[in-house]
Amino acid sequence: MKPLFTAILFVLAFFVHSQQFTLKGKVVDGSQQPMSYVNIILNKPNSETFLTGTSTDDNGEFEINGLTPETYIYNISFIGFETFTGTIDLSKNTTLPLIILKESSESLDQVTVTAKRPTIIRKPDRLTFNVENTALTEGSTLQVLKSTPGIIVSENSINIKSEAATLFINNRRVQLTSTELIQLLESAPANSIKSVDVITNPPASYDADSGSVINIIMGKNLITGYRGSVAANYTQGVFPRYNGATSHFFKNDKINLNLNYSYTNQKINREESTGIDFFDSGNTLDQLWSSQTDRNTRSETHNVNLNFDYYISDNTTLSLTSNGLYLPYFNYRLNNRTSISGATNNFLSRFTADNLSRDNKLNIGTDLNLNTNFKDGSAISINGHYTTYDYERNQNLFSNFFSNANVLTNSSEFNSIANQNTDIMTGKFDYSLPVNESSSFETGIKFSNIKTDSDITRLDIINGVEVVNTANSDAFDYDEKIYAAYANYSKSWDKWDLILGLRAEQTNVDGFSRTLQQTNTQDYFEWFPNASISHNITDNFSLYGNYKRSITRPSYTDLNPFTFFLNENTIVEGNPNLQPTFKDHFVIGSNFLEHFNVEAYYINYDGAINEVPLQDNATNIVAYTPLNVDKTVDFGFDFAFDYNPTDDWNIYAVTSFYNITEENSFNNQNISLERWSNYSILANNFTFLEDNSLNLNLTLTWVGRNQIALRTIDDQLFSEFTITKTLFKKKGVLSLSVEDIFNMQDQEYVLRYLNQSSRSRINLDNRFVKIGFRYKFGNTKLNTNERTTELDERARIKDFQ
Repeated sequence: MKPLFTAILFVLAFFVHSQQFTLKGKVVDGSQQPMSYVNIILNKPNSETFLTGTSTDDNGEFEINGLTPETYIYNISFIGFETFTGTIDLSKNTTLPLIILKESSESLDQVTVTAKRPTIIRKPDRLTFNVENTALTEGSTLQVLKSTPGIIVSENSINIKSEAATLFINNRRVQLTSTELIQLLESAPANSIKSVDVITNPPASYDADSGSVINIIMGKNLITGYRGSVAANYTQGVFPRYNGATSHFFKNDKINLNLNYSYTNQKINREESTGIDFFDSGNTLDQLWSSQTDRNTRSETHNVNLNFDYYISDNTTLSLTSNGLYLPYFNYRLNNRTSISGATNNFLSRFTADNLSRDNKLNIGTDLNLNTNFKDGSAISINGHYTTYDYERNQNLFSNFFSNANVLTNSSEFNSIANQNTDIMTGKFDYSLPVNESSSFETGIKFSNIKTDSDITRLDIINGVEVVNTANSDAFDYDEKIYAAYANYSKSWDKWDLILGLRAEQTNVDGFSRTLQQTNTQDYFEWFPNASISHNITDNFSLYGNYKRSITRPSYTDLNPFTFFLNENTIVEGNPNLQPTFKDHFVIGSNFLEHFNVEAYYINYDGAINEVPLQDNATNIVAYTPLNVDKTVDFGFDFAFDYNPTDDWNIYAVTSFYNITEENSFNNQNISLERWSNYSILANNFTFLEDNSLNLNLTLTWVGRNQIALRTIDDQLFSEFTITKTLFKKKGVLSLSVEDIFNMQDQEYVLRYLNQSSRSRINLDNRFVKIGFRYKFGNTKLNTNERTTELDERARIKDFQ
């Protein structure tokens, strides 16, 4: 990399000024939100002849290159807003002051135009997947993520390839555990989603522990008035599932209000076959344990989302956002049947374990945000966030043990009560300033505090009497404070773009086990730089590269030393000795011939945190424990293709060949595991009929045999088919989706190193058919940002992009 950057600096030092200039700008609405697909038209003075033009991107930004030095008239227009007109004498590269479009007071023509938008937009640090007006938005938010390139949704995690992702909604972090996050996304309808950003190199304004980021962008209600919708979905998997939702939007000159509610009632099945090889002290096979586990989860989930904007002035907006997740009923039933055999496969004994847990969860997160834009183009943002989380679990576990003659020899039973209360508070201040026509500067500070109090009590039932088991009862207090500051600098000149960022974070952590009188304290200060550079060599060929350092801190759940029993021999426990993971991520890539992209990447993890099943061959107990893997290296090559064979058909294909190496030591013995794998996507989107009322999506995702958390995961093929049809003058939408068409999404893994040997096949309840219907009411005709008369201008604009 060093010779590459040396060459770049050498070229920049001898840069020769051109007599063709660039005009840039950014367009926002009255609430300071970026406006995409706004028309920018350039004319000569006293002439209506069209010279050139463009439209804004998803960030509200535009750029027109190759302009000669002269006077131009620019017109900036968007349906429902007053046209903005200005004059500029162009004699150098120029960035216009922030352009704020005001909503028009005139009545709008009641025409409906389906906007054609690109499916995939690639940038050096991210991929943007536009789903608005596609069949995908008629399903759940989780279905949209499953269809988003680069995202893998497994049973209890959402990953970008092999790395756990951090979820944001409208640039605000969602403070939920991975399991709760999947529950939220599964029950939340996707009809308000505009796009999904898959950000592999987040700028310094993001928390250093964000890692790879998924940012879900929700659409804004740009038109004055009221509109709403109601929706219902029925899903048939192993068991039926039901979902109902309603959304409401209201906007006038001073406020913008959006309220969403959804209810989900479901029963999910999960079957698992597990084999464990236990060894004696001489590392010779001693016993084989074969288990069949059937798990049913029944739940009722309520989700509420509120977004409220108050326009204090044309330049200042006060926003309130709140998300609520309430599970009044979560019933977790696990039936385990385990057979124990000797090394020669002779039957020794067996046991059964029936586990019933009843959970109650409440999670409410609220943001208050103040945004102000100034005449010089600078802006400030002040944000405060508070999350309260309450969790309660009541568990009963009953086990029977049988001899080799299949005679009952012993029974055991216990109850456990677990409680957790968490408060998360953050405060953030951001300031952005355009330094000149081609560069900008951003800086900010942030403070966050996480406090959690949790306790668990195990009550063994002996002769019908509950007796406190002090060895498996505990209380844990956790307090985390993070002080952060960052700075970002970006510059564009000719065909170059440069972004430099630096973030500094001071972390103070205290975890205290009251029963064990054990304290875990971590205090550390770290720097997190990031850099991105790109060069457009021609209109059809560009190069880019980026680097970012980030951190993954142990969660308070991972640090909690509590022990949760799935049965008497399988437990889940925390690790108070966990250390943070540091990640260095390098990428170089190229976009060429308009439709192609290729990337090479290298990621080094120092102390990656993974939950690993550790078998104790002396006690025959398997403990699922989070631990730091000494070193993990992930490198590979990605090839992507995005093409529209016709106006009604889009194809997106990607294939990635990558290698993962994991190195660790156990009891002074070193292990090194390595595997190459392939990840491929083929997605097709179709639009049919003259009025574009029939939409179809078919996505196939292949995940070849790969390595995660010291385990080898077998091949998987994820498949999803979705079709939607609009009805009743486009007020109603009927949808049908099918998942796991080929029955190849189930997970199989093998773990084998040193004296650890196990395997598992998990049959997930992910093969289903889903039918849904959504009906819109209110101001339903105003669902486009273009007038019919503007379509010719857009067609001409495309020729100049």
